[in-house]
Amino acid sequence: MTESQKSPATFEVVEGVAMIKLDDGKANALSLPMQSALNSAIDQARQANLPVILTGRSGILSAGFDLKTLAAGGQPAVDMLNGGIEIALRLLSFQSPVIIACGGHAIAMGVFLLQCGDYRMGVAGNFKYSANEVAIGMTMPWSTIEILRQRLTPAALSRAVLLAETFTPANGVENGLIDRVVATEAELLPAAIEFAKSTSALNATAHLASKNRLRGDTIGAIRDGLGKDLKNWRELFLVS
Repeated sequence: MTESQKSPATFEVVEGVAMIKLDDGKANALSLPMQSALNSAIDQARQANLPVILTGRSGILSAGFDLKTLAAGGQPAVDMLNGGIEIALRLLSFQSPVIIACGGHAIAMGVFLLQCGDYRMGVAGNFKYSANEVAIGMTMPWSTIEILRQRLTPAALSRAVLLAETFTPANGVENGLIDRVVATEAELLPAAIEFAKSTSALNATAHLASKNRLRGDTIGAIRDGLGKDLKNWRELFLVS
Protein backbone atom coordinates (compact mmCIF):
# COMPACT_ATOMS: atom_id res chain seq x y z
CA MET A 1 0.00 0.00 0.00
CA THR A 2 1.48 3.33 -1.04
CA GLU A 3 1.54 6.45 1.13
CA SER A 4 -1.43 7.87 -0.78
CA GLN A 5 -3.36 4.61 -0.30
CA LYS A 6 -2.67 4.09 3.38
CA SER A 7 -5.61 3.34 5.61
CA PRO A 8 -7.11 6.37 7.39
CA ALA A 9 -7.39 4.30 10.59
CA THR A 10 -4.72 1.85 11.72
CA PHE A 11 -4.25 -0.69 14.50
CA GLU A 12 -1.10 -1.87 16.23
CA VAL A 13 -0.11 -3.25 19.60
CA VAL A 14 2.24 -0.89 21.47
CA GLU A 15 3.64 -1.90 24.86
CA GLY A 16 0.75 -4.24 25.49
CA VAL A 17 -1.87 -1.67 24.48
CA ALA A 18 -4.15 -1.74 21.42
CA MET A 19 -3.41 1.52 19.60
CA ILE A 20 -5.94 2.83 17.06
CA LYS A 21 -4.84 5.92 15.15
CA LEU A 22 -6.98 8.11 12.89
CA ASP A 23 -4.98 9.93 10.21
CA ASP A 24 -6.38 10.80 6.81
CA GLY A 25 -3.78 13.54 6.35
CA LYS A 26 -6.47 16.19 6.74
CA ALA A 27 -9.18 16.77 9.35
CA ASN A 28 -9.86 13.08 10.12
CA ALA A 29 -13.40 13.41 8.82
CA LEU A 30 -15.56 10.43 9.78
CA SER A 31 -16.29 9.63 6.16
CA LEU A 32 -17.54 6.23 5.06
CA PRO A 33 -13.98 5.04 4.21
CA MET A 34 -12.74 6.29 7.60
CA GLN A 35 -15.60 4.50 9.35
CA SER A 36 -14.85 1.27 7.51
CA ALA A 37 -11.19 1.45 8.51
CA LEU A 38 -12.05 2.41 12.09
CA ASN A 39 -14.52 -0.45 12.47
CA SER A 40 -11.84 -2.83 11.19
CA ALA A 41 -9.37 -1.46 13.76
CA ILE A 42 -11.96 -1.84 16.53
CA ASP A 43 -12.52 -5.44 15.43
CA GLN A 44 -8.77 -6.08 15.74
CA ALA A 45 -8.69 -4.41 19.15
CA ARG A 46 -11.58 -6.57 20.33
CA GLN A 47 -9.75 -9.69 19.19
CA ALA A 48 -6.56 -8.55 20.92
CA ASN A 49 -8.52 -8.09 24.17
CA LEU A 50 -6.21 -5.34 25.45
CA PRO A 51 -6.78 -1.83 26.81
CA VAL A 52 -7.39 0.51 23.88
CA ILE A 53 -6.04 3.93 23.02
CA LEU A 54 -7.87 5.83 20.27
CA THR A 55 -5.97 8.85 19.00
CA GLY A 56 -5.81 11.18 16.02
CA ARG A 57 -3.16 13.07 14.14
CA SER A 58 -1.19 16.07 15.35
CA GLY A 59 -3.56 18.91 16.24
CA ILE A 60 -6.83 17.06 15.73
CA LEU A 61 -8.85 14.07 16.81
CA SER A 62 -11.61 14.64 14.24
CA ALA A 63 -13.51 17.55 12.77
CA GLY A 64 -16.67 15.48 12.37
CA PHE A 65 -18.50 14.05 9.40
CA ASP A 66 -17.45 14.50 5.77
CA LEU A 67 -19.23 17.63 4.55
CA LYS A 68 -19.06 16.64 0.87
CA THR A 69 -21.02 13.47 1.59
CA LEU A 70 -23.61 15.45 3.55
CA ALA A 71 -23.92 18.01 0.75
CA ALA A 72 -24.44 15.27 -1.85
CA GLY A 73 -27.20 13.69 0.26
CA GLY A 74 -28.78 10.36 -0.60
CA GLN A 75 -28.21 7.03 1.12
CA PRO A 76 -24.46 7.63 1.65
CA ALA A 77 -25.26 10.63 3.87
CA VAL A 78 -27.71 8.58 5.93
CA ASP A 79 -25.27 5.68 6.17
CA MET A 80 -22.45 7.98 7.28
CA LEU A 81 -24.48 9.63 10.03
CA ASN A 82 -25.85 6.30 11.26
CA GLY A 83 -22.40 4.72 11.08
CA GLY A 84 -20.85 7.40 13.25
CA ILE A 85 -23.34 6.79 16.05
CA GLU A 86 -22.88 3.03 15.75
CA ILE A 87 -19.13 3.51 16.27
CA ALA A 88 -19.89 5.60 19.35
CA LEU A 89 -22.02 2.77 20.69
CA ARG A 90 -19.26 0.24 20.03
CA LEU A 91 -16.79 2.31 22.03
CA LEU A 92 -19.19 2.97 24.89
CA SER A 93 -19.80 -0.76 25.31
CA PHE A 94 -16.29 -1.99 24.51
CA GLN A 95 -15.10 -4.96 26.57
CA SER A 96 -11.86 -3.39 27.82
CA PRO A 97 -10.94 0.14 28.95
CA VAL A 98 -10.92 2.76 26.18
CA ILE A 99 -8.62 5.76 26.51
CA ILE A 100 -9.04 8.57 24.00
CA ALA A 101 -5.91 10.67 23.48
CA CYS A 102 -7.00 13.89 21.80
CA GLY A 103 -4.02 15.82 20.48
CA GLY A 104 -5.98 18.88 19.41
CA HIS A 105 -9.43 19.81 18.12
CA ALA A 106 -12.56 17.67 18.50
CA ILE A 107 -15.46 19.14 16.53
CA ALA A 108 -19.04 17.91 15.95
CA MET A 109 -18.89 14.09 15.63
CA GLY A 110 -15.28 14.41 16.80
CA VAL A 111 -16.37 15.74 20.18
CA PHE A 112 -19.08 13.08 20.42
CA LEU A 113 -16.39 10.45 19.76
CA LEU A 114 -14.28 11.99 22.52
CA GLN A 115 -17.12 11.42 25.00
CA CYS A 116 -17.08 7.68 24.31
CA GLY A 117 -13.82 6.96 26.09
CA ASP A 118 -13.62 5.64 29.63
CA TYR A 119 -10.77 8.09 30.15
CA ARG A 120 -10.17 11.13 27.95
CA MET A 121 -6.88 13.00 27.64
CA GLY A 122 -6.13 16.26 25.86
CA VAL A 123 -3.24 18.64 25.24
CA ALA A 124 -3.00 22.21 26.50
CA GLY A 125 -3.26 24.76 23.72
CA ASN A 126 -5.59 26.74 21.52
CA PHE A 127 -7.82 23.78 20.71
CA LYS A 128 -11.59 23.56 20.40
CA TYR A 129 -14.04 21.00 21.75
CA SER A 130 -17.28 21.96 20.06
CA ALA A 131 -20.67 20.51 19.20
CA ASN A 132 -21.34 23.19 16.60
CA GLU A 133 -24.58 21.85 15.11
CA VAL A 134 -26.84 24.75 16.16
CA ALA A 135 -24.24 27.28 14.98
CA ILE A 136 -24.33 25.82 11.46
CA GLY A 137 -28.11 25.50 11.28
CA MET A 138 -28.63 21.89 12.36
CA THR A 139 -30.95 20.69 15.10
CA MET A 140 -28.90 18.61 17.53
CA PRO A 141 -29.65 14.92 16.94
CA TRP A 142 -31.42 13.00 19.68
CA SER A 143 -28.65 10.41 19.83
CA THR A 144 -25.79 12.89 20.20
CA ILE A 145 -27.58 14.73 23.00
CA GLU A 146 -27.51 11.45 24.92
CA ILE A 147 -23.82 10.92 24.14
CA LEU A 148 -23.07 14.36 25.59
CA ARG A 149 -25.45 13.95 28.53
CA GLN A 150 -23.53 11.02 30.00
CA ARG A 151 -20.29 13.00 30.39
CA LEU A 152 -20.84 16.78 30.45
CA THR A 153 -21.96 18.64 33.55
CA PRO A 154 -25.65 19.66 33.36
CA ALA A 155 -24.82 23.34 32.84
CA ALA A 156 -22.21 22.57 30.17
CA LEU A 157 -24.64 20.23 28.42
CA SER A 158 -27.20 23.01 28.03
CA ARG A 159 -24.59 25.44 26.72
CA ALA A 160 -23.12 22.86 24.33
CA VAL A 161 -26.46 21.75 22.87
CA LEU A 162 -28.38 25.03 22.82
CA LEU A 163 -25.62 27.62 22.37
CA ALA A 164 -22.94 25.63 20.52
CA GLU A 165 -20.41 26.79 23.11
CA THR A 166 -16.79 26.09 22.27
CA PHE A 167 -14.88 24.52 25.15
CA THR A 168 -11.10 24.25 25.40
CA PRO A 169 -8.47 22.20 27.22
CA ALA A 170 -8.36 25.04 29.77
CA ASN A 171 -11.97 24.50 30.88
CA GLY A 172 -12.63 21.01 29.51
CA VAL A 173 -12.03 19.13 32.75
CA GLU A 174 -14.33 21.27 34.90
CA ASN A 175 -17.12 21.02 32.33
CA GLY A 176 -16.83 17.26 31.90
CA LEU A 177 -15.52 17.10 28.33
CA ILE A 178 -12.16 15.61 29.25
CA ASP A 179 -10.49 13.98 32.25
CA ARG A 180 -6.88 15.12 32.05
CA VAL A 181 -4.81 17.64 30.10
CA VAL A 182 -1.07 17.24 29.54
CA ALA A 183 1.21 20.19 28.83
CA THR A 184 2.59 19.17 25.43
CA GLU A 185 1.78 16.88 22.53
CA ALA A 186 4.99 14.95 23.18
CA GLU A 187 3.59 13.92 26.57
CA LEU A 188 0.21 12.74 25.30
CA LEU A 189 0.81 9.21 24.02
CA PRO A 190 3.34 8.23 26.71
CA ALA A 191 0.85 9.37 29.36
CA ALA A 192 -2.00 7.55 27.62
CA ILE A 193 0.04 4.36 27.33
CA GLU A 194 1.01 4.54 30.99
CA PHE A 195 -2.61 4.97 32.02
CA ALA A 196 -3.83 2.23 29.67
CA LYS A 197 -1.26 -0.21 31.04
CA SER A 198 -2.39 0.58 34.58
CA THR A 199 -5.91 -0.60 33.74
CA SER A 200 -4.57 -4.11 33.16
CA ALA A 201 -4.73 -4.48 36.94
CA LEU A 202 -8.53 -4.30 36.77
CA ASN A 203 -10.66 -7.43 36.78
CA ALA A 204 -11.81 -7.63 33.16
CA THR A 205 -15.11 -9.36 33.93
CA ALA A 206 -16.01 -6.85 36.63
CA HIS A 207 -14.98 -3.94 34.37
CA LEU A 208 -17.30 -4.99 31.56
CA ALA A 209 -20.19 -5.90 33.87
CA SER A 210 -19.89 -2.57 35.65
CA LYS A 211 -19.70 -0.72 32.34
CA ASN A 212 -22.90 -2.43 31.22
CA ARG A 213 -24.65 -1.43 34.46
CA LEU A 214 -23.38 2.14 34.33
CA ARG A 215 -24.18 2.72 30.65
CA GLY A 216 -27.10 0.39 30.00
CA ASP A 217 -29.72 3.14 30.25
CA THR A 218 -27.52 5.56 28.29
CA ILE A 219 -26.98 3.11 25.46
CA GLY A 220 -30.71 2.43 25.37
CA ALA A 221 -31.39 6.17 25.18
CA ILE A 222 -28.82 6.61 22.38
CA ARG A 223 -30.40 3.75 20.41
CA ASP A 224 -33.90 5.18 20.91
CA GLY A 225 -32.59 8.55 19.78
CA LEU A 226 -30.89 7.02 16.76
CA GLY A 227 -34.22 5.56 15.67
CA LYS A 228 -35.72 9.07 15.67
CA ASP A 229 -32.64 10.49 13.99
CA LEU A 230 -32.74 7.93 11.19
CA LYS A 231 -36.33 8.89 10.41
CA ASN A 232 -35.31 12.55 10.24
CA TRP A 233 -32.18 11.87 8.17
CA ARG A 234 -34.11 9.79 5.66
CA GLU A 235 -36.65 12.57 5.25
CA LEU A 236 -33.83 15.09 4.82
CA PHE A 237 -31.44 13.21 2.54
CA LEU A 238 -33.52 10.68 0.59
CA VAL A 239 -35.55 11.84 -2.38
CA SER A 240 -38.83 9.96 -2.68
